[in-house]
Amino acid sequence: MAKRRMALLVMCFGSAEKPEDIEPYYTHIRGGRPAPAPLLAELQERFKIIGGTSPLVKITEAQGVALEAELNRRQDEIDFKLYLGYLHISPFIADAVKAAHADGYEEMASVILAPQFSEVSTQLYLDDAEKAAAEYGMKLQTVKSWYRNPKFIQTWSDNLKKTLSEIPADEMDKTAVVFTAHSIPQSVADKGDSYVPQILDTAKLVAEAAGLDHYEQAWQSAGRTPFPWIGPDVLDFTREVAETKGYKHFVYCPVSFVADHLEVLFDNDYECKMVTDELGLSYHRPEMPNTNPTFISALADVVTESLKA
Repeated sequence: MAKRRMALLVMCFGSAEKPEDIEPYYTHIRGGRPAPAPLLAELQERFKIIGGTSPLVKITEAQGVALEAELNRRQDEIDFKLYLGYLHISPFIADAVKAAHADGYEEMASVILAPQFSEVSTQLYLDDAEKAAAEYGMKLQTVKSWYRNPKFIQTWSDNLKKTLSEIPADEMDKTAVVFTAHSIPQSVADKGDSYVPQILDTAKLVAEAAGLDHYEQAWQSAGRTPFPWIGPDVLDFTREVAETKGYKHFVYCPVSFVADHLEVLFDNDYECKMVTDELGLSYHRPEMPNTNPTFISALADVVTESLKA
């Protein structure tokens, strides 16, 4: 009996792969408005500090390939074929759906490589995918969020426990595990967007799985806008609790992300480390999920469960 054919749409934010890609990438993020020269120069400098480009696209490709293989390994009824779609670089989400349709696919499963849902972020992916699927008459299965997936939580808790094992036991009471996430505009949070509660829930679940008796929460990577974003900002927060609570070790867990990229390699590994170095404290960060087999299995579970809904 022939297998059921299904396209697999893996969606991600995207990033500049070469220095010359940074300007068009930033312009797309800004809705087609060119960035002022100082802001563009600042972003280019950030990419330069982390090595010139972000590894996000290559990691996303590897995650997609591993997910496709895992889905096809664990069952015999459906033959999945991977299509990658990005929000801000080519191939865009609509391009991926168009390619799947051109290859003769009528059904498409999908997953966004962002665990928590927000109307101002992940909803944009869903909108693009659903619009393109409707245009080509394809049946699309989507998932809004998967932040409570047990294997996703396990991936973070396992990596966190490994990092904590490298800190002397008698210094654990002076260790701050700081769960961080990309900030969102305060006005969005005030309207009841589900993102903040889901981030807090993710942190709680990882902390419990890792056996923590205390942890902290902060926010990072806020946009450069005239209106406020939710806080506390992780850099200010680090300085504050280092003074008020006497922490000597800071372990940063950016749980809204699932791969090494600019917001982790610069905002955490560079900026947060600059603050801890300035204060004479120790900086730590667990490995990101990337292509960790437990994490890939988590994504496969997410896709499989969505098809049963």
